[in-house]
Amino acid sequence: MYCRAVASTVTSEPPPFVRLAGDPLRWRLLRELVGGDRRVRELVEAVGQPQSLVSYHLGRLRAAGLVTGRRSSFDGRDTYYHLDLDRCAQALTDTGTALHPGLRLEPAAPPSPVARWRVLFLCTGNSGRSPMAEALLRHRTGDRVEVASAGSQPKPLHPNAVRVMSEYGITLSHDPTNVDTLRRRRFHVVVSLCDRVREVCPEFPSHPRLIHWSMPDPAAQDGGAVSAYRHTAAELDGRIRYLTASLTEAPAFEKTG
Repeated sequence: MYCRAVASTVTSEPPPFVRLAGDPLRWRLLRELVGGDRRVRELVEAVGQPQSLVSYHLGRLRAAGLVTGRRSSFDGRDTYYHLDLDRCAQALTDTGTALHPGLRLEPAAPPSPVARWRVLFLCTGNSGRSPMAEALLRHRTGDRVEVASAGSQPKPLHPNAVRVMSEYGITLSHDPTNVDTLRRRRFHVVVSLCDRVREVCPEFPSHPRLIHWSMPDPAAQDGGAVSAYRHTAAELDGRIRYLTASLTEAPAFEKTG
């Protein structure tokens, strides 16, 4: 009698996230995309499956809103795929609630990073995306993380980047920096923020973890309108929130020969 009563209060079908992530290949794709934005051929190589199969499962994840695609600014024939971690968090909350109301997940406070991670953000111009990312990470972590930014073709800071950062309570000031001046410095994490700079990113002596976020240049969106910079700042802030949560183990540089 009790079992029949419980069964009548729940749906017979598993929630969508369970059905999607329960497939072993889709789970592997999700895990790969946690580490940064990827092209299909990179995912094919990572999971060792045919491109047609990888593309099919990416299509399923995109249809569910968990993964988005963005044309490469370096090669328009390529598409970078990005995992929406906020959507995943909401899907996990919905899954727990579907099983039992008492399993509703509340967002956990992000853990504090362990000092002293060294993080470098790169974009082409070092005038918008990378200095904004540098400022946002420093704003979130204080002096617990050493953070810098640079560009492959640096130019002066865009005034709309300064304006939008002031809306976050941040006074943005930055001298344009060429990545070549930092190539001998040791970083734990290097985040490329545009597809062009990813192609020319130098090797660093510490062999840092390389993360790619495929983000369009706000200066090229809507004529560099402030709305484009607001959109960029919001996306950066969301991604940085999850990056910060991953900097919780004592950092170490890889040993070189």
